[in-house]
Amino acid sequence: MGLTRRATGPGAAAPPVRPAEGSGTVVALAGNPNVGKSTLFNALTGLRQHTGNWPGKTVEVAQGQCLRAGRNYTLVDLPGTYSLLAHSAEEEVARDFLCFGGAQGAVVVCDATCLERNLNLVLQTLELEPRTLVCVNLLDEAARKHIQVDLPALSAYLGVPVVGISAGREEGLDDLLEALNSLLSAPEPPKPRPVRYPPAVEFAAASLRSLLESRLHGKLDPRWTALRLLEGDPTLPPSLMKELDWDPESDQPLQEALAQARAQLAHSGVEDLGGVLASSLVRAAHEAAAVALPQGGAPSGGEGLDRLLTARATGVPTMLLLLAAVLWLTIEGSNYPSQLLSAGLFWVQDRLTDLFLWLGAPEWLHGALVLGVYRVLAWVISVMLPPMAIFFPLFTLLEDFGYLPRVAFLLDHAFQKAQACGKQALTMCMGFGCNAAGVVGCRIIDSPRERLIAILTNSFVPCNGRFPTLIALIAMFFVGTSGGWWQGLASALLLTAVILLGVVMTFAVSRLLSGTLLKGLPSAYALELPPYRRPRVGQVLIRSVLDRTLFVLGRAAAVAAPAGLVIWLCANVTVGGTSILNWCTGFLDPLGRLVGLDGTILMAFLLGFPANEIVIPIILMSYLSTGTIQDTASLDALRELLVANGWTWLTALCTMLFSLFHWPCSTTCLTIARETRSVRWTLLSVALPAGLGMALCFLVASVARLLGLV
Repeated sequence: MGLTRRATGPGAAAPPVRPAEGSGTVVALAGNPNVGKSTLFNALTGLRQHTGNWPGKTVEVAQGQCLRAGRNYTLVDLPGTYSLLAHSAEEEVARDFLCFGGAQGAVVVCDATCLERNLNLVLQTLELEPRTLVCVNLLDEAARKHIQVDLPALSAYLGVPVVGISAGREEGLDDLLEALNSLLSAPEPPKPRPVRYPPAVEFAAASLRSLLESRLHGKLDPRWTALRLLEGDPTLPPSLMKELDWDPESDQPLQEALAQARAQLAHSGVEDLGGVLASSLVRAAHEAAAVALPQGGAPSGGEGLDRLLTARATGVPTMLLLLAAVLWLTIEGSNYPSQLLSAGLFWVQDRLTDLFLWLGAPEWLHGALVLGVYRVLAWVISVMLPPMAIFFPLFTLLEDFGYLPRVAFLLDHAFQKAQACGKQALTMCMGFGCNAAGVVGCRIIDSPRERLIAILTNSFVPCNGRFPTLIALIAMFFVGTSGGWWQGLASALLLTAVILLGVVMTFAVSRLLSGTLLKGLPSAYALELPPYRRPRVGQVLIRSVLDRTLFVLGRAAAVAAPAGLVIWLCANVTVGGTSILNWCTGFLDPLGRLVGLDGTILMAFLLGFPANEIVIPIILMSYLSTGTIQDTASLDALRELLVANGWTWLTALCTMLFSLFHWPCSTTCLTIARETRSVRWTLLSVALPAGLGMALCFLVASVARLLGLV
């Protein structure tokens, strides 16, 4: 079922979310987070999909084409939500698409292992779209936990078709599409069982029916609209104004009827209408689940593991050990492949040099293109690709297993203390792979204030591009370079300590921002701890390599190539007999010495703005005055060169601190500008870590000098 992927990823250009006319029968795909909705979407659409943002929102909505027996479905994968009451941007997008997106039907995906909670969304969807198919997923996991779902009984109770599948194994997909075809082909939609609200609420909604029918023109259910207006949902009137060109807030007869209906509700003792509606939905979901699960649900079996992974006494040490293990595997596993890749790419460079000589190309052209653009590109690829190819799959395996939400649970209290959102723990974890990806991930945070805090502090944790510099400095100056397994372990532990410093600073700066520029209290949110699942290793490898490793590598290469040209020009264009690079390093040297570095190191970080991976090579090039990025035969040779140019343990320590806390790379800065749409916040995201890094380096260098340690 695959053609070619048109666009993927957060930065992909995509057409508007609303499907075009004639694109096939439009079906909305809804569901709670972690129910396998995206797995089903991918299984049905293959590669015929693209991603875009709902107009006016930074919430991604994916579309895909599914062909079945000559019928073309346009599936719209709505963001995972727990309800349609529009308490978040994701809920508002899902609700508005069901209301105004032109869908001819809906499929609501449920988790068979926790059906009752999922039925809440099913019942809300049925109030909006009667042509709804309920898809009970993860039947294989339910069977392992001895949970039996009575699908026919649930279908009879709800009044709509119910199909059971196992999307991960692609079992039951034919039955699902057949049921969907029958549902959408029927001349009349089914009549779902309505949620029964208290009589006073039903009477108040009925009193508005005639008024609303004349204004909605059959485009929305009058009963559902009346309940939302009575509840006072602030997000609905703007949507009605935009989609129906009708503003209920300026409709005087309607406002008078609403005031009278609310007075009647208050007289009947209904003070908190939102709470009454929610409790009615919960009760209806419980009744439906009791029909579908006559024997009751079995325990999930993960309680014992959760006690280990989420208790503060054991969860935090376990988290640190897992982080150290991932880093150790990344360090140990990437050394040899990186050497092989470097040798291969630099062999290609020699062949390119032979080609330029054979063509008789001028020396400056060879230098700019081969020694500048290609050499920097080769260095970035050889340094980045092996660790990313190890780190991302390991990280994705933990995500697939269900561990990352436990990390967010453990860190939630600390983020609450910092007056930030606990979801920031998840975006911070994403930053370990790529800070730009972490910034995009901040969209999951609903509060604009807390989202800004998460964006501004995401670069305080080191991304994959800074790991090579940190690992090399740790090995050369603190644990040794003989290559014993214990040295790899010591490097991983020290790198873990460096990362912990970044995490602590994330908390501290988040608290500082929430008490100054971004004042406010942390918002409440629901954090689901999904059931543990056996990771799908094959899918994890494919997804992490294609969607993460190659995506990040391609983005880094795109900025590294022109950076190579700029670096070569700075090193080879002379003014007064001295290269531009040497002029700049000389100018920066007093400031660098003051903070425990030197001008060469500061200039390397400035030129490394496009990609952090090229900082060490630029330092080598400057010290050797070769005019091109240099490679070294070993870390021992590199250490000798650095020591010969005045490096001490203090220089290495300050360079590590500055590598941890300095301006984000160019890709991350562009992402921040796109997400915040503000030059001011983008500049602050640069100034915050850079200022902190300079201050820390100055403090450490001053203390070391006062104590006579250097």
